Amino acid sequence: MVVDGVAARSGGTDEAVDRLFHALADATRRDILHRCVQGELSVSRLAAAYPMSFAAVQKHVTVLERAGLVTKRRHGREQLVRTDPDAVGRARQALDELESAWRARVDRMSGLLTDDAAGAGPGHGTGPDDDARTNTEKGPDG
Repeated sequence: MVVDGVAARSGGTDEAVDRLFHALADATRRDILHRCVQGELSVSRLAAAYPMSFAAVQKHVTVLERAGLVTKRRHGREQLVRTDPDAVGRARQALDELESAWRARVDRMSGLLTDDAAGAGPGHGTGPDDDARTNTEKGPDG
């Protein structure tokens, strides 16, 4: 995902930003993040909260971990998952930079439209009357 170099400015690569937003695109993964903000939860405890298999929840956690949104550590036989608040901040930064880039584009377009409107008028060559006058001045053979 590259819009005016957003990935580079947000401190990541295109792939890292893509992994981040891919991970956030799924409602179950967002819910896992939300649950793990309060503290560490085991994958088995997370799996009990969803109508899917333990393996499916484990895959969701792996996607979140690859995106850097959660950290996972072993405690005995359990894998404990915790949301990484810095990663959520990186997502916010990437979105803020996208917003800034698009606002700058809209401002530039607005400026161009304002400049065009200020310069339009008789003889400017942009109005429909100018086209009609040019065609009649040329005559029927063009």
